[in-house]
Amino acid sequence: MADLQTDIRYIKGIGETRAKALGKLGINTLRDLISYFPRTYEDRTLTRPIKELIVGEYACVKAMIAAEPTAHRISGGRMIVKVRAVDESGVLDIAFFNQDYRRSQLHTGETYIFYGKVEGNLIRRQMTNPILEREGQQQLTGRIMPIYPLTAGVSQLILSRAVRQGLDACRELLTDVLPDDVRRDHELCYVNYAYENIHFPDGPESLDVARRRLVFEELFLLSCGLTRLRSRRKDVAGPACQAVDLAPFYAQLPFTLTGAQRRALEDAAADMAGDRPMNRLCQGDVGSGKTMVAAGCIWFAAQSGWQSALMAPTEILARQHFEGLSPLFAKFGLTCALLTGSTKAKERREILSGLASGAIDVCIGTHALLTEDVQYHRLGLVITDEQHRFGVNQRSALGQKAEHPHMLVLSATPIPRTLALVIYGDLDVSIINELPPGRQKVDTYAVGESYRPRINAFLRKQVAEGHQVFIVCPLVGDADTIPDERKAVTAYAEKLKTEVFPDLRIAVLHGKMKPKEKDSVMSTFAAGESDILVSTTVVEVGVDVPNANTMVVENAERFGLSQLHQLRGRVGRGSAKSYCILLSDNDSEETKRRLKVMTQTNDGFKISEEDLKLRGPGDFFGQRQHGLPSLKVADLSCDMRLLDEAQSAAKALMAADPDLSAPEHRALRQRIEELFALHAEGLN
Repeated sequence: MADLQTDIRYIKGIGETRAKALGKLGINTLRDLISYFPRTYEDRTLTRPIKELIVGEYACVKAMIAAEPTAHRISGGRMIVKVRAVDESGVLDIAFFNQDYRRSQLHTGETYIFYGKVEGNLIRRQMTNPILEREGQQQLTGRIMPIYPLTAGVSQLILSRAVRQGLDACRELLTDVLPDDVRRDHELCYVNYAYENIHFPDGPESLDVARRRLVFEELFLLSCGLTRLRSRRKDVAGPACQAVDLAPFYAQLPFTLTGAQRRALEDAAADMAGDRPMNRLCQGDVGSGKTMVAAGCIWFAAQSGWQSALMAPTEILARQHFEGLSPLFAKFGLTCALLTGSTKAKERREILSGLASGAIDVCIGTHALLTEDVQYHRLGLVITDEQHRFGVNQRSALGQKAEHPHMLVLSATPIPRTLALVIYGDLDVSIINELPPGRQKVDTYAVGESYRPRINAFLRKQVAEGHQVFIVCPLVGDADTIPDERKAVTAYAEKLKTEVFPDLRIAVLHGKMKPKEKDSVMSTFAAGESDILVSTTVVEVGVDVPNANTMVVENAERFGLSQLHQLRGRVGRGSAKSYCILLSDNDSEETKRRLKVMTQTNDGFKISEEDLKLRGPGDFFGQRQHGLPSLKVADLSCDMRLLDEAQSAAKALMAADPDLSAPEHRALRQRIEELFALHAEGLN
């Protein structure tokens, strides 16, 4: 008898050839097939008379062929077949491009249902390449149609028929993983009903009921699985830290930490003094002071004799951390080293020796910290900065340099808390939601190309007053080609040098440069030796330049809100009034709405919530999707209430039966283990 892991080749009606095509969509097993959910739906249940068709809308119409089809070739050798259809209310002209077979298929006097986009005008309606079938067939019309993501060789009809075969084959195989009491308490339908109606809904209500059930189940399984991952961490002991008072650390700082910084540091210290390894995400806006939280954790670990490693995504950022933290650690008698790809061989040997002997307390670096020859005497704390730049596996690799070290992840991508708990499900979350005193609010303007002369005059004025300017360009290139960022940025910088600001010092930075080149350009800019830095988003995570007070973003509509917010965070770091100018000539309402959000708030958490509403969670998940089972049906931009319900239900169930050992939870436990099997190792 088949089970849900059965290869789809063996499902009746699919076979070898079709299975190969479906494999391109990641559909290999019966479970894959029934879990390949539609992207959207088209309501083809209602037919309208021809005279009531609205130009520009998609609609179904029942009409009779009024005359035999005609065919002729047009430019480019394409064949066009034309036919006229009628009903009691009017005439519909239909054209088929490159569908010559329609000539022999359509005959005078036969009635069809046509579905397509209405074109033409009020007097004469038209359709081009509509979907059609004989009246009464109801395979392609007369119902709510699922629309699936496709690939070459797989049409909607092929996929829809395959899913139908799959559902028929597993009618007896679908086990309800949701406990009965959870299903009843949350008024959810049975699993068979849900799968049938997510693919072939009887109507809009059935679709809503099915979708709600499947979204809840997906988020419930995720929440239970994450709870089990967390509880597994309790089985191992972390590096033991004494619960020392943080007052001596606070006393040596040249400024007072904000309440949010103190809370984050005290949470982390409590974790480190606990009986299991810390695994904490500290997230906050650019400039909110996450580095000081990291410094406090390093000091705290050192009080119990533990070494720390801090990994940054770029050499520039690693050096910035080193230059900022080294003098502070020196006050406490802690030795700090910088290890990057460009560290000279002799110096590298000395650092490796110091780490192995314990003479070095803190090592700051890039992914160079991951190489095999880097060994520590007593590594107790691992900190990764800008987590989304590292895969879970890299974080894990650094963690393997010691036995279950404490882990702290710093992220300057503010994410709504509930979403953070899903994306960083294996981590506890600290949020720094206040900026230190003295941080500038950046005035932000969204303007069109017509403002260009005024902007250029404004930039010249800022440079004349002794300030510096960032200009960020998006990658340009068509969808079919890899954008050449080097060419785009270099060409634009050249234009600025020769035509717009020939008297100013203009530097260029892009991702194709070698690390040393990038370093040199940024260091020169930071030293005030260039006036304008033209860059791609490589500058998003970069060196601190307090003298830069203006950020211009070209074609701002091409960036996500969270990314624009990150870019804006490059300025406002000094005492001068700071500005961010978002240039876009895109007139779409969505673009205007998105850019308006940037002009209204400097709060990264509010911005991320808007980004989530407008763009969905793709950006956030794109950074770390390989770390957790992917979401197939839930959409966190609009399913947040269900997420809360599912998390509460999972919490209650896991508190009552942490190992899911009760007989009624066997199916649930098995499904969670299947889902997390590929991911648990990287997350643990």
